[in-house]
Amino acid sequence: MQWIFWFIAIILSLGAGYWVYRTDKRRAVPYPWLTSLLRSLVVFFTLLLILVPTIIITKNVVEKPIVLLLQDNSRSIANALGNDSAAYRKNVEGLTQRLSEKYKVVQWAFGNMVQTDSIFQYHQAATDISAALSRAQEFFGMQNLGAVILATDGRYNQGMNPLYQQLAIHSSLYTVALGDSAVQKDIRIAKAYSNKVVTINSSFEIRADIVAERCIGYNNSVMIKEEGGMLSSVPVSVNTGKYDRSVSFTIKASKAGLHHYTISVPEAEGEKNTVNNRKDIFVEVVEEKKNILIASAAPHPDVNAIKEALSGLESYKVTVCGADNFPASLSVYNVIILHGLPSLRNNIVPIVLAAKKPVWLILGAQSGIPAVNSLAPLTHATVFPAQPHNVSAMYRAAFNAFTLPQNIQSVTDKMPPLSVSVGTIQQGPGANILFTQNTGAISQQMPLWILQQGNVPSAILVGEGLWRWRLYEFKNFNDHNVIDECIRQTVAFLAANNNEKPFTVALPKYVWSDQEAISLNAYLLNANNQQVNTPDVQFTIADSAGRKQNFSFERSGSAYSLNIGIWAGGSYTYSARTTYNDKPYMASGSFVVERMPLELMESGADYPLLYSLATKYNGGFVTAANVSTLYDSITRNERVKPLIITNTETVPLVDRKWYFFIILLIAVTEWLLRKYWLAQ
Repeated sequence: MQWIFWFIAIILSLGAGYWVYRTDKRRAVPYPWLTSLLRSLVVFFTLLLILVPTIIITKNVVEKPIVLLLQDNSRSIANALGNDSAAYRKNVEGLTQRLSEKYKVVQWAFGNMVQTDSIFQYHQAATDISAALSRAQEFFGMQNLGAVILATDGRYNQGMNPLYQQLAIHSSLYTVALGDSAVQKDIRIAKAYSNKVVTINSSFEIRADIVAERCIGYNNSVMIKEEGGMLSSVPVSVNTGKYDRSVSFTIKASKAGLHHYTISVPEAEGEKNTVNNRKDIFVEVVEEKKNILIASAAPHPDVNAIKEALSGLESYKVTVCGADNFPASLSVYNVIILHGLPSLRNNIVPIVLAAKKPVWLILGAQSGIPAVNSLAPLTHATVFPAQPHNVSAMYRAAFNAFTLPQNIQSVTDKMPPLSVSVGTIQQGPGANILFTQNTGAISQQMPLWILQQGNVPSAILVGEGLWRWRLYEFKNFNDHNVIDECIRQTVAFLAANNNEKPFTVALPKYVWSDQEAISLNAYLLNANNQQVNTPDVQFTIADSAGRKQNFSFERSGSAYSLNIGIWAGGSYTYSARTTYNDKPYMASGSFVVERMPLELMESGADYPLLYSLATKYNGGFVTAANVSTLYDSITRNERVKPLIITNTETVPLVDRKWYFFIILLIAVTEWLLRKYWLAQ
């Protein structure tokens, strides 16, 4: 439609120029065509300001395809490449240089995080392939990502199985297998399981998964010890090249307190990797069972799901009630689980606040948001209502309040959405988020399952539908261990931290890695059971040899916090001391730092995984020695092609000062010429 105004401007400007030409010719102007041209330009440019105030400019930009090199920079790659490290690096640099002539090449290194420099250092302590691929999708999602080259040994020890990852990557994925696919001799304890809290004088089970590879003929015993003393052993005989078995130990809880058990399996003859032959387990033995109250605004299948998840645990006594028969006092209960409560019809806030007990809020359609917000002294959170809607859950890998099964990511990815009646939620400082709401944009993901540590801990689940999660897990995985463990560990988190001591020190966990910083919190109560942090708190830690080191807690809100950094592997004891109102207080405990480089838990390259990834994403699979051949594969790939981007820009003429100067310059030039010629 704009062309009509251009046509009108051209016609009018030509008419004005013709009129000036005839007039100047009668006046005998030496060059009438020049003044006519200048007048036409002045009229044309002026009419454009009126008829076409904005000009649309279209530009075509050719964008080269991006080839992303994801280089595994973890410790295991140094062992996988061995003496071939320099040759491999030279081949990769030659490949990227050739590709740079036709494509935009980006190089990233990954391990437990993604970095953009030092990609051949092989120093990262863990490998998370799924996180690296997710990062590539997020960063290059709107760009012309033509191909991804994934160079790794295929051994991941963090994150989910990349084969089960749902990625919206439309580019081809080429995998480079680093290392030998031959399996080395190894026997290890893959995983150990136990209850976190048990009742005194009860018997409980500790289970360990034993995995052995190329250990045919191995005969020995798996042992469990406490403080160096043997408690029990189970014989193990390996008669296959790929051996997998679970062993269990029955332990008598005869003494209250925190117990540290060590499970170990002797090394096999010729076994090189022995760091994975041991596991540490901490179990708290309490004097009596923890009383758990589950109260709901109305009958709901979630209540039965939680009750079933807690059934069979001797350390818990579960009581279920409705809103109509809610207890007048909560003093006999250790943990309160409120489903849909407090509601508009049942305001139980005064009773819950007066009890000062750990509470788990499960918000549903009947929850009264103003009443829920009045529990902020316990929950430290503020909730904003919204219309009921379905929200999928996303596991938060940074969660560290307790340890969950390794396959939690793959399980929760298949779970149906929860029904949520909350818009946004503001959690308190120091909150630990187990699940977030999967809303697409990472910056907008709101918490879904929150745990708040403190002298009176709390938890919030902002949706209902846990019963569906248990059903879907059983449908897809033939059990509901992961969802049950989320429920059990949340209750254990609330119950284990529930004590009436005026001064306590809390650790998120008792078993740490020698690659992570250790953090602690301390809480001091006054006579009114209110948290205070007026006095200083001294902290002393001692290793197994008796060497001590002193620290001071820092004040954080109304509590204390301390980060003592990374410690070497071993067993440690600690004690904290403070004086309040001339009365001394002390808290003590212990923890273990595992000498367990995750990169050494498994050895060898996983060729089948890398081949399957390349097939899934329409790429190719090569070994490290043949990495140079990827140039031909990528250049022949029709998916890897330039992208023509059309940019349309609207230019407002009135904002361009230079435009007015052009009109002024042409007008002044015409006026001066005419004055000069007529004066002669």
